[in-house]
Amino acid sequence: MVKSIEPAAASIAVPSRYLSWTPVILGALIATALSSILLAFGVTIGLGVSSTAPTWRDASAALWILSGLYLILQAALSFGVGGYIAGRTNVGLAALDTAEIEQRDGLHGLAAWALAVVLGVALAAFIGSATLTRPNSNSSSARTSAAEPLLSYEIDRLFRPLRRAANVDLLQERAEAGRILLTSSSHSGMSSEDRSYLAQLVAANTGLAGAEAEKRVDAAIATSQASIAKSRRSSVILAFSVAAAILLGAVIAVTAGSVGGSHRDGAAMPHWMGARGSGAAYRREVA
Repeated sequence: MVKSIEPAAASIAVPSRYLSWTPVILGALIATALSSILLAFGVTIGLGVSSTAPTWRDASAALWILSGLYLILQAALSFGVGGYIAGRTNVGLAALDTAEIEQRDGLHGLAAWALAVVLGVALAAFIGSATLTRPNSNSSSARTSAAEPLLSYEIDRLFRPLRRAANVDLLQERAEAGRILLTSSSHSGMSSEDRSYLAQLVAANTGLAGAEAEKRVDAAIATSQASIAKSRRSSVILAFSVAAAILLGAVIAVTAGSVGGSHRDGAAMPHWMGARGSGAAYRREVA
């Protein structure tokens, strides 16, 4: 009996590589594609804590919570599917024991998660660079400021004249006013010198009296502080949601990889996945 077992055991080869890249790449590509589709759908229906629109001011707590939950759920679904595919398509482990097979399948799910994260970051960086790189951007960059996208509405109100003079270019004044308004959110706040200078700019460009210009400046400072605070809260919530989604995705990818491996080895699959029974599509024979 011993002689009959030894040839069968010797014919089973242990996999030489701990990680097979084909299942990992396949799972990562599927996870990235599914995540891109779900994110695009979320943006389409308006789930977001920020917007490029200068007058966008919807920063309610309900929208923050809903957007964060959607971001976490889409990451869990995307990384779960990718990890499952990576574990399900990882073959050639019949010579290993059950615990080792489960560890390797989970590792393939984790590797698919890591590669999907890298692909997602690269895709986001590519889209961002393509959006920022526009013709004639260098010619106007010296006359604009970083405050324009965030505070453009406040600056519009700041330089709204009673009578618009003909052929007046306010780009330089707007850029300078934007940089001054950004200082209003600092710990020390806007200095009295900057406030007086800003009132002078408003009076010179709008024709308002000194008192009216100062009132307009005070209103712009108050609304600017509120807008900057909302933008900061949105950025913190977005960063936290992204980090939580990525970390949760790692756990789900490992678990999904192990589940995919068990289904590959003949474990019973849920009916919603198309299973008809326990099956034995993949059997290990030790005789």
